[in-house]
Amino acid sequence: MLNTVYRLVEPRRFEVAVEDINIFGENAIVRPTHLSICNADMRYYLGTRDKKVLAKKLPMALIHEGIGEVAFDPTGTFKSGELVVMVPNVPVEEDDYIAENYLRSSKFCASSQDGFLQELVEISPKRLVKLPDDINRETAAFTEIVSVSVHAISRFDKIAHARRDVIGVWGDGNLGYITSLFLKYEYPDSKIVVFGQIPEKLSDFTFVDETYLTDEIPDGFTMDHAFECVGGNGSPVAIEQIIDLIKPESTIAIMGVSEYPVPVNTRMILEKGIRMFGTSRSGVKDFEKTVAMYRDHPEIIDYLGNIVESVNEVSTITDIKNAFETDAHKSFGKVIMRWNI
Repeated sequence: MLNTVYRLVEPRRFEVAVEDINIFGENAIVRPTHLSICNADMRYYLGTRDKKVLAKKLPMALIHEGIGEVAFDPTGTFKSGELVVMVPNVPVEEDDYIAENYLRSSKFCASSQDGFLQELVEISPKRLVKLPDDINRETAAFTEIVSVSVHAISRFDKIAHARRDVIGVWGDGNLGYITSLFLKYEYPDSKIVVFGQIPEKLSDFTFVDETYLTDEIPDGFTMDHAFECVGGNGSPVAIEQIIDLIKPESTIAIMGVSEYPVPVNTRMILEKGIRMFGTSRSGVKDFEKTVAMYRDHPEIIDYLGNIVESVNEVSTITDIKNAFETDAHKSFGKVIMRWNI
């Protein structure tokens, strides 16, 4: 069976490829319906990754956040027409101590193999999680990044001590919004405080207890734990501020992605006995927990819907490029492609 794949061949240029897709194996065939553009996709599209990395990765189909309808599942796990979220992490082995998303051997869509920018996606049924039929599809499209926050909170729950009176979140972007939202649902008795740099963005965090601009933090403020969701050039300042304000024997979750090494104040980490851990990506269990929270707390979808910046109808390769250009010029939120190809 022929399948159309839309690959980025160089920054800002997509090309179409037609390839065979195996319908006689054990994999399911999913027709994408809604795809979400991630910052990682944009680093490839804009060419801000290292030139050696781009030369190694491209050409490649982008997008690792997406949902679709099952066209065919030879295992019978899913029925044709069922709505599913696709898990982009593809492990090739199991380990008793290392999660699937940290195994160096694991593949990842739109990073080490083609992503979901395809007419049809051939994928293991084990990499699919059923969604509620009535869910808002534009919002469900970025379940992957939501699952990353859920994964980080799950790890935090195992690592951090039990005093969680005040939890700080640095970052007023998408990741900070999602992480603070799920922290509030996971720890309703904790005070969730968000720190950012843009008042208009912070005004959207209506579900948290307090918000502050990073240059207007009250004297004497302190917290039990913190999540860094800034990344990029802002990471050094955010991490330094967190270390300065956090209590001894606290835990800091590092979630923001930076292209370059970030200096860290190890002296204060040692003096305060701080635990610092990183999180990246997620696995099937995190997707399952995320979808379960969608079902248990349907208002979460409404909150997440507030960060949908643009929904773009996509029927041609030009439409794909236009959607990415829209993302390149946005200041906040998620750009969704309603996939009509």
